[in-house]
Amino acid sequence: MGTVTLGVSIAVPEPYGSFLQKCRVGFGDQQAHGIPTHVTLLPPTEVDAAVLPAVRGHLAEVAAAGRCFTMRLSGTGTFRPLSPVVFVNVVEGSAACSWLQKRVRDGSGPLARELQFPYHPHVTVAHGIDEEAMDRAFAELAEYEAAWTTCGFALYEQGADGVWQLEREYPFGDGRGEAPPAAPAVPRQPGVSRPPAASR
Repeated sequence: MGTVTLGVSIAVPEPYGSFLQKCRVGFGDQQAHGIPTHVTLLPPTEVDAAVLPAVRGHLAEVAAAGRCFTMRLSGTGTFRPLSPVVFVNVVEGSAACSWLQKRVRDGSGPLARELQFPYHPHVTVAHGIDEEAMDRAFAELAEYEAAWTTCGFALYEQGADGVWQLEREYPFGDGRGEAPPAAPAVPRQPGVSRPPAASR
């Protein structure tokens, strides 16, 4: 059956998602055409296509234990010089994102994997473009703000053309059992942060 490349993420809803995607394209990041605006829970991961049913079941279990939470974005940050990425900060909801990504990558599950860098939730708005364009992205979105209630995540599969396609959505359950921790909002901290788990 071969292999497939999967990713798990929280979609940034409209009107914010398309706005940030257009900004990313406008900064010269052409790969943004094939990447829905998101917060990564699992970076691009190649798995045997035969394990897809197990992946779907595992993600359904993770989602069933979750509950809705507030996601708030504010201002910009960058992983430069360690990684050529400019992003919009996640200033509320990061603890819940961390809780989710750990369970998605659970060592006993079909998506078990180690990360190259510590997990740091963010919304990429420029990746791998020239420094002047990266600086422009950092400056032009420095005052950007958005907030919404997140009630699930989704599984995506990367096509042969490099475009990420929605494979299945996973709404949260009623939160019985262990659930994402509530955490207070943190002040925006622009500038260089820890390197990301992955960007795409």
